[in-house]
Amino acid sequence: MAQLSEAAEQVLQVHAQFIHAVVQACANRALVPQLLDMLAAAEQQGWGALARAVRQILDGRRDRSVLLGLDGAEQVIVQAILGGLEDPASLPPLDAGAQASAAAPGLAGMITAAARGDAQAFAVLADMAEQMLKAGGDMARLSAIMRRLIDGERDADRLTKGMGPLGRELVLSILDELAKRDLH
Repeated sequence: MAQLSEAAEQVLQVHAQFIHAVVQACANRALVPQLLDMLAAAEQQGWGALARAVRQILDGRRDRSVLLGLDGAEQVIVQAILGGLEDPASLPPLDAGAQASAAAPGLAGMITAAARGDAQAFAVLADMAEQMLKAGGDMARLSAIMRRLIDGERDADRLTKGMGPLGRELVLSILDELAKRDLH
């Protein structure tokens, strides 16, 4: 169960800006056209169910029925939006996703859980890897090595090949966290 909360935490970090944008558009309708553009782009990238749920929220629906048809990561995002509408203090911090030291423990936990056969952790990692691939750059490179990390590869030079300093820092932080978990 702890890995699932770590997985949810990672989803929130990755999508914090989007979650905030939805909550802000609900409060300030002048921001809705910009959000609708984001939703159209999300649909083109395979996030149709999430976009439909957000449109329902924009239309005033606030009950849990908006979660129907969503996968695990999408449910985490929509629950955070609904929670943020009730209590803005519950919104995920906007700067947490940018810090490798903050992201590494959760990613390492999910990698460990997936390597041990946790299907839900594997599914969340697969969703995150897909999103990272779409982001491009170092995130796409991290996406490409996710399966290798699950399979046990720990060679930092091979895993960080072609990455910039920030991507390399994140991978090294993940490897450090994985090494700590291997000792326990």
